Amino acid sequence: MRLKLDENLGKRAAELCRTAGHDVATVAAEGLCSADDPKILAVCLQEERCLVTLDIGFGNPLLYKPSHYLGLAVLRPPDRACPSHLVDAVKTLLQALEREPIKGKLWIVQIGRVRVHQEESSSEQEETWTT
Repeated sequence: MRLKLDENLGKRAAELCRTAGHDVATVAAEGLCSADDPKILAVCLQEERCLVTLDIGFGNPLLYKPSHYLGLAVLRPPDRACPSHLVDAVKTLLQALEREPIKGKLWIVQIGRVRVHQEESSSEQEETWTT
């Protein structure tokens, strides 16, 4: 899978994703830090990448329709998270990517749990599963 890691994810997250066999590009490496959300998503579309982020703004399907993108994964570690919590959230994402395609979906990824939001025709559907 081709992933774009937002600026709020560091080198460890990129390393984990690459080790799992994914093609990873980062917002930081491409000089897109502080770019607005529509710009980041436009680059993701151009590069055919799924966005992985901690920014909950991307989790609003009314602003960013999942079907318009190659996938939106919003990581939600617990409040007052430490670096190991973020690693665990990334590992949950990687397990989920092995299980199901993300294209056209919004995933809210917590440690050990993924909430999947997807549009079906004109209605919306949400499901939750654990890894």
